[in-house]
Amino acid sequence: MPRATTQVLDLPLDVRPEPDELIQAAMEWHFNPDTGSRFWLERAKTLPFDPRSDVRTHEDLKLFPNVAAELRDVRAEDLIPRGYGQRPDVIGVFESGGTTGAPKRVVLLQDWLQRMVHWSNTNLDAHGFPAGADWLGLVPTGPHIVGECFRRSATSHGRHGFTIDLDPRWVKKLISGGRGADADTYAEHLIDQAAFVLRTQDIGVLTITPPLLERIARRDDLAGLVNEKVRAIRWGGTQLDPDSRYLYKTEVFPKTVLCGNYGSTMILGFAGERPGLPEDAGCVFDSYSPYVTFSVVDPETLRPVAYGDRGRVLVHHISKSFFLPNNLERDVATRIEPLAGQIGDAVADIAPVAAFENETVIEGVY
Repeated sequence: MPRATTQVLDLPLDVRPEPDELIQAAMEWHFNPDTGSRFWLERAKTLPFDPRSDVRTHEDLKLFPNVAAELRDVRAEDLIPRGYGQRPDVIGVFESGGTTGAPKRVVLLQDWLQRMVHWSNTNLDAHGFPAGADWLGLVPTGPHIVGECFRRSATSHGRHGFTIDLDPRWVKKLISGGRGADADTYAEHLIDQAAFVLRTQDIGVLTITPPLLERIARRDDLAGLVNEKVRAIRWGGTQLDPDSRYLYKTEVFPKTVLCGNYGSTMILGFAGERPGLPEDAGCVFDSYSPYVTFSVVDPETLRPVAYGDRGRVLVHHISKSFFLPNNLERDVATRIEPLAGQIGDAVADIAPVAAFENETVIEGVY
């Protein structure tokens, strides 16, 4: 393995690689028989090109098929690059939400989590999140990667992380079965548990989904507690429309920093809200380029739509621990110009498609 390859993939956390150098190093790592994963080494035998010689630029990633659906059945150990040795530092095996059938699985390794959380914490600093505060998370845990990201963010940027059990699959099952009242009761049960923590602990940062934040806002006593104690709210999981965002920032939680993120298990992370956006504007999300990049495309042709137009979100993940190109997510978004020096698109106005992989999409507590 050329030393330059591992150097590019193992840069210091505060240094980003040149995009095409990252692509070339990743192709050598993931498709070299000594370092690649069993999944990609076997998959390469079916490709009509040689990734190590033919994929040289970010644009060349379009040569790959979308293999995300195959992650429903692959053995987890087959996703780990051999280059990590016999005892890779695995944080966990995580699953997608199961919105569209059997969940897909990914393996999260320590080095990528460190890199992702470092980038995320830098974004939180730019928004003015308090350092060293206690966090409360109303986010899915268990097999869902967002729970692990919450815990690591809480302990690295903050101090202690308090969590509430949240099973989004159960909520979706209730809704799909016509049991909306039971789903409503479950959501209120989550808010009741959050109230216990808010009343007894010095919570400085709240991580929550917009539908659950709306339920907190409806309760005057809890909204008052948030205004009294919480200095920053990090929301994610679904859209927060510009009108609601403006209302929260100016009237409901006027003394609290409000910052969104957008992510998924298949991204192995999330994009952060662009700092400095006007209060009356919608959210714009920037990805951790060049490791994670978005394209907003026409779902039929996979060609980018014009800036300002809406399309499906296509994601590439390229890192040392994981490689997943051309993943067509179940979200639509508005295409936004990226920040200077970044490749790929920024995205805004995130919303789920009505159906994905022949299944109706149900958001539930998202």
